[in-house]
Amino acid sequence: MNNFIVGQYVPGESFIHRLDPRTKIALIFFFVIIVFFANSVGSYGILTLFAFTVTISTRIKPTFILKGLTPVWFLIVFTFILHLIVTKEGNVLFEVLGYSIYSGALIQGFAISLRFFLLILITSMLTLTTTPIEITDAIETLLGPLKKVRFPVHELALMMSISLRFIPTLMQETEKISKAQASRGVDFRTGPLKERIQAVVPLLVPLFVSAFKRAEELAMAMEARGYRGGEGRTKLRELRTQSIDFVAYGIFILVVIGIFIWRK
Repeated sequence: MNNFIVGQYVPGESFIHRLDPRTKIALIFFFVIIVFFANSVGSYGILTLFAFTVTISTRIKPTFILKGLTPVWFLIVFTFILHLIVTKEGNVLFEVLGYSIYSGALIQGFAISLRFFLLILITSMLTLTTTPIEITDAIETLLGPLKKVRFPVHELALMMSISLRFIPTLMQETEKISKAQASRGVDFRTGPLKERIQAVVPLLVPLFVSAFKRAEELAMAMEARGYRGGEGRTKLRELRTQSIDFVAYGIFILVVIGIFIWRK
């Protein structure tokens, strides 16, 4: 749980760190769309190269990122195996436990799993290189036009920022409670499934109590500091688009052009 990277911020001075948070959110949004246009080895290769280049550019240790993605590997492998079982396209390659594995299933399973991995890897770069305050300001700015229809943009951005910020905190709280329960003889890893599910109940109850307590303390702290929503509020640091942001947009446009060139 200490290696869980979702919601964590790693300070740095890399090219990715210095990008405007609005640029990062916009590029990630378009990356999520463009990844579904890849349908060949060349287009997937360009996406993979782009994702790994961005990861290396953050100057964050690759081992730290890979360990943080450990909980996701199960979903990726499960997705791959599910396609091997369900998809019945192409020629039969071999049989495993009575199931025929088709060439189309192997290709499709690998492609979907790779998409899933690239999406998670790129989206993780946002929280690793951007502070929660910057994410809040960026979302509020990007959704600014919705204020004209009285949509609570500031409150939505603040809620998302707080949620991201408290993910690592809740994970640490979960680990602390699980160790305390294990020291009292609770076994989470062995035994029948029913008993293991029952063992989780003593973990969930104090976790929910702690979460509600933290939420109440946060609400009281915000009220004590005079928080009354986004109306009339000013920002200490104004977001500004710089030359490096245009460079990032240019690189991404080249990636998009390359994907469409290499499409089948």
